[in-house]
Amino acid sequence: MLTIASEIEVLARFGRALADPIRCRILLALREAPAHPADLADLLGISRTRLSNHLACLRDCGLVVAVPVGRRTRYELADPRLGHALTDLSGAVIAVAADAGRTCPDADEQGCCP
Repeated sequence: MLTIASEIEVLARFGRALADPIRCRILLALREAPAHPADLADLLGISRTRLSNHLACLRDCGLVVAVPVGRRTRYELADPRLGHALTDLSGAVIAVAADAGRTCPDADEQGCCP
């Protein structure tokens, strides 16, 4: 059972991972299927160096794992429940925004919703 302190630490790590749009895109891509870094970099349109830095952060947060496959390394979510958590979290945020009369959570900053 998690203590309050460790539960806060876990949530803070998750929040740190989600604080960057590129890391969010990586997590969403890995939610769909494991991938090699070169494929992820191409999919996201970023350099391999930049991707490597974000993958290191996600590994440090305990959200992704590197799996050796021959000479290559494949990345995947550390636990399948993380994919479900990402789906549930994004659904909840969208629902809360819709309840507030907005179609996206950053409507005020983006000026995109009535």
